[in-house]
Amino acid sequence: MIFLHLVKLIRITLALVISSVMGTVSSASDTEQVAVDFELIKDYADLSEASYQGKPRVEEVGLSKQYYLSHHGYVPELAVTYYLLRSDKDKSQVVVVRGTSNIENTLLNMDVKLVTDAHAGVRLHRGFSLAAEKIYRKIKPQLKSDYTVSVTGHSLGGAIALILAMYLDLDRFDVMRAVTFGQPKVTNIAGAERFGHLNILRVVAPDDPVPLVPPLDPVDIKDLDIYWHIGMEVILLPDNRYAILDGADSMLRVVGFTKQLPSERNLQNHQIGYYLSLVEPKLPVARRESFKLDLNLFNLFDSEPKEERSME
Repeated sequence: MIFLHLVKLIRITLALVISSVMGTVSSASDTEQVAVDFELIKDYADLSEASYQGKPRVEEVGLSKQYYLSHHGYVPELAVTYYLLRSDKDKSQVVVVRGTSNIENTLLNMDVKLVTDAHAGVRLHRGFSLAAEKIYRKIKPQLKSDYTVSVTGHSLGGAIALILAMYLDLDRFDVMRAVTFGQPKVTNIAGAERFGHLNILRVVAPDDPVPLVPPLDPVDIKDLDIYWHIGMEVILLPDNRYAILDGADSMLRVVGFTKQLPSERNLQNHQIGYYLSLVEPKLPVARRESFKLDLNLFNLFDSEPKEERSME
């Protein structure tokens, strides 16, 4: 499993970068006052789930939310499907990008190198940016410039959707929001700062390993050219509870996670159906609580997880 091979690398590189990064990218101070709209999150989760089930289901779910399907397409070389829904009443449109059923293979097969994206002007995950560029060329002519636009997607779909939001913002579309589920990282610290003004909600499950990848690359540490998340992270805790992290705090959540062995259960917790099962108990009332971060850097150099040692 790919995540087994990432555990040691994540531990070691985190210890090397934390002291440098904490002074470079700080957590936003306004998250203390943020109220999370779980009705809205549920709407976007429904659309992301529908994207896996095909055009008829997307049309059905879209109509239930007062949207009609105006355009959809498929990029065969990437096996990525996207949908554009529109509401003429609200003058709004939503781009939904379907994820993948096998994120492990996707991350292995795609080029994870950070490269400068010609459109965004920042360094992005090469594989994700190539996919976003192909979709953007197809979907941009279908967009109404006087309508707001939002993007959403799960897993790989969320990563591509976030890059689409960057492109849309630079091309002066009115980007209302990006809501992603189980989204892997797409850019570095500079990219996170450049697009930090966007309204981004990254919804994550506590035991989903995908938001923790791609891993940090030791070669890039000296320049802080490391993968970094953008936007507010909404952690779906059990029952009606949730937590919010952002900035360095969001990145440090990986510290506690790497003390356990990634398992098949972790990957099951990546499924969009599991996300919906965590969102629904938070309707109509959700309760926010703090998320404890384990910042004992010495723990990063502990021996491998117990289960992993027993497998050798």
